[in-house]
Amino acid sequence: MVWTHLPLYGPSKPSTGGWQPLRFDGGAFHLKGTAELTRALLVLRLCAWPPLVTHGLAFQAWSQRLLGSRLSGALLRSSIYGQFVAGETAEEVRGCVRQLQALGLQPLLAVPTEEEPDSAAKTGEAWYEENLSAMLRCVDLSRALVDAHGPARNSLMQLKVTALTSTQLCKELSAWIQRPRGSSELSPEKLAEAMDSGRNLQLSCLSTEQNQHLQASLSRLHQVAQHARSKSVRLLVDAEYTFINPALSLLVAALATRWNSPEEGGPWVWNTYQAYLKDTHKRLEQDVEAAHKAGLAFGVKLVRGAYLDKERSVSQLQGKEACTQPDYEATSRSYSRCLELMLRRVSNHGPECHLMVASHNEESVRQATKRMWELGIPLDGPVCFGQLLGMCDHVSLALGQAGYMVYKSIPYGCLEEVIPYLIRRAQENRSVLQGARREQALLSQELWRRLLGRKA
Repeated sequence: MVWTHLPLYGPSKPSTGGWQPLRFDGGAFHLKGTAELTRALLVLRLCAWPPLVTHGLAFQAWSQRLLGSRLSGALLRSSIYGQFVAGETAEEVRGCVRQLQALGLQPLLAVPTEEEPDSAAKTGEAWYEENLSAMLRCVDLSRALVDAHGPARNSLMQLKVTALTSTQLCKELSAWIQRPRGSSELSPEKLAEAMDSGRNLQLSCLSTEQNQHLQASLSRLHQVAQHARSKSVRLLVDAEYTFINPALSLLVAALATRWNSPEEGGPWVWNTYQAYLKDTHKRLEQDVEAAHKAGLAFGVKLVRGAYLDKERSVSQLQGKEACTQPDYEATSRSYSRCLELMLRRVSNHGPECHLMVASHNEESVRQATKRMWELGIPLDGPVCFGQLLGMCDHVSLALGQAGYMVYKSIPYGCLEEVIPYLIRRAQENRSVLQGARREQALLSQELWRRLLGRKA
């Protein structure tokens, strides 16, 4: 991404030459082998089948009982796991990343964690400490992968806050923040000071046990950010459900207060903004302006959002007005407005403002690349693109071959841990998986072309 020795550039000018839109027609598939394309087509078709996504965990258990763990595991490794996961060991991850980098793509590592509220083994402090160790190892691996193939400025990884603090605590904090007057105890500055000093907070809105857990959580978040900064790895905080968003935003703001100083080459901590929420554009506008006034750098991962069905059902059960956009078209308009806001900020404020356009939507990507050209934002500057490993390769490859910075979100880990994570992500991303018909058609077209021996 952006590096610290770049001069701060002011309002940019359009690049020279005419605008040439990228073609997402699958032409870049010639870079991939036939076996890879065949697996991609089969897996994407499977994942677009609603019963498999809805009952994925049951199918997995049934497969293990019928076929045995070894054969069932081998089938998963050669299909869904192999398509969407980099591997289990560091060496397997390195092999996957080397293949991506040869195609002009960069890694965005993600530690798959699944909290189980009814499981004492996955809600105690020991579980969060294990996740802390996994996050610190992820920082080291993220840096090592870039050290071998490029400058450290390109090193990014994902961070899930509820891997280090409980969802229940986030719910308690969110409920308190949303009260009419909120609480002066919950300012980002006070949390940042507690992170830095290690002094215990005693918030009146929390019980003694909750205060202890909050302090431990702040310590874990601080350790990850501190280690990431020392290794020049930027942290992109994952979005989660809206009912804990106020707490997540508070915690991210505390991290940003401590680590996003432009003098230190920030932003080192980025937040994720979900365009499918009605208030996202307003919140983004307020947050970017607040960061500017505070003299902080500002990093954004812009997504459409993955929890639409769940959010709507929760709103209906609670008898509340839905906080989400009414349909996909409204979400796309929201995404477009947020994208325009951030691109203009990047154009005007240069390295102090960073953006990841995290989208599988071709029109959104086209809008971003065209506006980058019109605003004079360099391809290797503070704007990058992101897609999921194993999906949207017709867009990722075209961007990478054109010289844009493109990241693939890469989960890794053992089969037993990653498959439940993948199934839950698939349930959250139903619309994305079912909307991948164009990618399937392009894959099928390329495979037929090879079968018939036609030239590209």
